Amino acid sequence: MIETSGVIEKEQGNGFYLVTLEQPAGHQCLCRAAGKLTKFRIKLLAGDKVLVEISPYDLTRGRITYRERNVGPGGGRQGGNRPGGPRKR
Repeated sequence: MIETSGVIEKEQGNGFYLVTLEQPAGHQCLCRAAGKLTKFRIKLLAGDKVLVEISPYDLTRGRITYRERNVGPGGGRQGGNRPGGPRKR
């Protein structure tokens, strides 16, 4: 398996995503989310940076194995399901 990183361009429907890879530069492949991502209901959106496994036999198909956290200038989400962050004790 070849493992590389990329960015999701758009959702194709039926669980497939069009991903533009960083190595080789500009290469696009059609990817599905791995079983653990669907099991734990990890949401994948356009613009997310992901790790992709590609078979050396078919470079046009792949599997998304990891979504990197998007940490913005505010430090990301404050945690938990609570709108205000985790419970204060």
